[in-house]
Amino acid sequence: MTTETRSRHTISLAGQKPRFEGPRGSITHMDVTDLPILRRLSIRRLLLAPLGLREPHWHANAHELGYCVHGEALITIAGNHAERESFVIQAGEMFFVPSGAMHSIENIGTGPAEFVLAFSHEKPEDFGIKAAFGAMSDAVLGNTYDLPAAAFTPFDRQVAGSEILELPAHRAIEDEARHVNPYKYSVEATPPQIDYPAGNAHTTKAALWPALRDIAMFSVTITQQGMREPHWHPETAEMGYVLTGQARMTILNPDGQTDTYLIGPGDAYFIPAAYPHHIENVGEGNVHLLIFFDQVSPGDVGYRSLINVYPRAVLAAAFGIPEAELPEFPFTEIDPLLVPRPNPLDPVL
Repeated sequence: MTTETRSRHTISLAGQKPRFEGPRGSITHMDVTDLPILRRLSIRRLLLAPLGLREPHWHANAHELGYCVHGEALITIAGNHAERESFVIQAGEMFFVPSGAMHSIENIGTGPAEFVLAFSHEKPEDFGIKAAFGAMSDAVLGNTYDLPAAAFTPFDRQVAGSEILELPAHRAIEDEARHVNPYKYSVEATPPQIDYPAGNAHTTKAALWPALRDIAMFSVTITQQGMREPHWHPETAEMGYVLTGQARMTILNPDGQTDTYLIGPGDAYFIPAAYPHHIENVGEGNVHLLIFFDQVSPGDVGYRSLINVYPRAVLAAAFGIPEAELPEFPFTEIDPLLVPRPNPLDPVL
């Protein structure tokens, strides 16, 4: 097996130059400009220093699904008909923002905060509050707020709004912000839906988190004794981000060529719908992946169960070997997704 370090399916998000970088943080992107194979999904890495604020903004064509890697932040969302949501998230928790809803992310902790942000479009369109106000005349804004036009003369209309701002000081957080919220989900605190010695998976799907639309995520850990069985998602693209560990992936492309490559912390990858692929742990310690899908309830076809669909004669004809030489495949009613790895690891070249 030949293992490549680069593939058209993957990119080092941590190694990308930030699209925005300032004293209070940075934003690094992986969209279709960076990885042309992307469709219906993209990803960003947001870093916020203490008192850093992601400017109130919205995405015209994409829902946003965020995961807090570390730190503590206040998420504030302005939605339809003066709807307002404001809640605190910490490491291992997630938030969802519908397309078009203005929202901000504020670091309220004493240390840095890191977020992995996924979007339901390959190239999200962003609007910031500063630019939105700057597009309107003083008179129009005055009429909106029953104020004289002169009240808006100090607004800076020449410079594009900063994506990350600096607040002067920490402010009091209302008690309600620490309560349960429909746009917040404590993914790592919930019992894993899949739990084996080979690894586990905490899932966010519509059945568990009704607020979701057009996007979902699995937080998957693969132990040194396990691997993600070869599989595909019939109608669902997959985009992943490596939090910890070293893994190897193999993807079959429609032209019959395979990509086999290594991924590590800070790497992101994309697999179009129905492309067969697998993931295995090839390093020390566990591999922790955030795996995003472009549907709220992703489907899955695993190699382990699909082999039971056809008679052995059909399988022998397909593989071009005598029926007697076929392995004695175990009957599997439901795919385990994560399987043990009793055989020696293929060499990492």
